[in-house]
Amino acid sequence: MGRGPDARFFEQLPALTVGELAGRIGGELSRGGDRKVSAVAPLATAGAADVAFLGDRKFLPALAGTAAGCVIVPASAVEAAPAGAAVIVSSESQAAWARASLLFHRPVPLVSAAAAADVIEDDTVVLAPGVVLGQGARIGRGTRVGANTVVGPGVQIGRDCVIGSNVSLGFALIGDRVRLLSGARIGEPGFGAAGSRSGPVDVPQLGRVILQDGVSVGANSCIDRGAYDDTVVGENTKIDNLVMIGHNCVIGRNCLMAANTGISGSVTVGDGVIFGGKAGVGDHLAIGEGARVAAGAGVLQDIPAGETWSGYPAKPLRQFLRETIWLAKQASGKARAGKAGNE
Repeated sequence: MGRGPDARFFEQLPALTVGELAGRIGGELSRGGDRKVSAVAPLATAGAADVAFLGDRKFLPALAGTAAGCVIVPASAVEAAPAGAAVIVSSESQAAWARASLLFHRPVPLVSAAAAADVIEDDTVVLAPGVVLGQGARIGRGTRVGANTVVGPGVQIGRDCVIGSNVSLGFALIGDRVRLLSGARIGEPGFGAAGSRSGPVDVPQLGRVILQDGVSVGANSCIDRGAYDDTVVGENTKIDNLVMIGHNCVIGRNCLMAANTGISGSVTVGDGVIFGGKAGVGDHLAIGEGARVAAGAGVLQDIPAGETWSGYPAKPLRQFLRETIWLAKQASGKARAGKAGNE
């Protein structure tokens, strides 16, 4: 069983019986109403006190093998639920799971600032005017934090970091020698919504952001926290200004991302990958180690290790160039033919 939401960032709310939960999330109790549950989790990592859901039939094998104490499923999947699990029936199972999440987990609020002496490792830490420190935050020696930056509750910052002005840090674990330039937003909730009869429902984001040693993040770039697992940026990766990294992404070591790069949720990037300016990557894709993504490319499928891709939709560079040359020749030929016909 995997870990639950990090207690430094999320408060654990009281347990409920499955019967109580069904009534509060708009589901129909099928069985196991007396069982107590106290958390939400994905099917693969849920335990006896957790609530999981089936959102797509392709996850039926995961449903059959889950150890969740309670599952939320559509009526068509009730028989596929494990015999030992309590069952709630809902035609909008992900939205119901999102509502359950709000009943069990609540972000730790920044209701009162912590005293600097309780947060900093020693007097080599420099805090510029206007810095706000959340309860339970920690800042390592030699780190400098710029004016009006907010370090949220529970955030851990390593040694010899440079944090610019007007940065917001939440739900994050930051290594040593990390640089965050002005206006960076680390740990905001990822973009996730579930359909329901009343319209889209926000899916609570219960993960963290982990920035490993030596990472640099440019001005006004955003790195969202994970939906349940973590968003991770590997050692020595350098991120330019105005870059967006979605929830659950795992970025390798020594990567380079030029300005306006956008990485959708749940993308895995190997070590040493380079993204040109304004490159875009669709969700749930894998970019292999040492790959290159050209400026302006739109990646809609996995890229093997070591390859260079370009264009929209992105293709291997040689294929892209051959097709571009062929199209140019076709257009030139048609233009010449049209000119001859008019003479």
